[in-house]
Amino acid sequence: MSTATGPGSGLPVRMPRPRQPGRHRRPEALAAPEGAPVLVLAVPGTPTAAALSLAEEVVSIARSELSGLDPRIAFVDGDDGEGDFPGLRAMLDQVAAERPGEETSAVVVPLLAGPEASVLRRIRQAVADSKAQVELTEVLGPHPLLAEALHVRLSEAGLARADRARLFTVATAADGIILATVGGEEAAQAAGVTGLLLAARLAVPVLAAALDEDGAIARAAEQLRASGSGTLALAPCLIGPEVAPQLLHTAAAEAGCSGADALGPYPAVGKLVITRYATALGIAPQQPQSAPAQ
Repeated sequence: MSTATGPGSGLPVRMPRPRQPGRHRRPEALAAPEGAPVLVLAVPGTPTAAALSLAEEVVSIARSELSGLDPRIAFVDGDDGEGDFPGLRAMLDQVAAERPGEETSAVVVPLLAGPEASVLRRIRQAVADSKAQVELTEVLGPHPLLAEALHVRLSEAGLARADRARLFTVATAADGIILATVGGEEAAQAAGVTGLLLAARLAVPVLAAALDEDGAIARAAEQLRASGSGTLALAPCLIGPEVAPQLLHTAAAEAGCSGADALGPYPAVGKLVITRYATALGIAPQQPQSAPAQ
């Protein structure tokens, strides 16, 4: 039996830890306001098992970042009728029917690392055609957290050191990175901002190039080699559903180098989804910080 002053049996009892004061105090968990709009994750392309699994993992991360969240997954090119995988417009109409008369019934967050114009055009059209009152956010990048995720994917593939401060070498480490994106020159320029952050982390040159621009990957590889880079690597600044995996293999072959995996459901992706959602609602999540380059 325990008393008010401690255990009577001599066994230790875990007591509540006092709240840590000052700037080192752990931040309060963020909660969505009561009746907050639905978060609709707009996934590029058509429903596939791989894309659905990825989106579900991103949503799981988002839920862990914001309690009380009501997230939905909709494919930009999904079924516009009733089905297991509704398209974006159908999902928005469904939300409008569930929440009639609300000033904003949904916040749509594109699952895109950069501004892919063709996908964004279809998203805007679906929003315009729907019956819902919708807030459409910006895409996820550029952002320092994407540079962190790219660094991790390169290190996982053995193409970069996980930590520059450690005294070991990676035989296959690249001394020049091609940052692959989709969406033409606009997307390449946006990815270039993340590329600068990645270059600072790795201390190697990084050039962004669009997969859907003829010859762009080969030109970037040629430019890096001309500047002295001998071992190149392809780093997709992509979540995953934007392109067929074979296109990445083809691009790596075109550049004559190895490549890392797409970002996928890296934790930073879910955090950025919540950041976009919270910003649209005017609530202030703890700003996600990338791990500093070592």
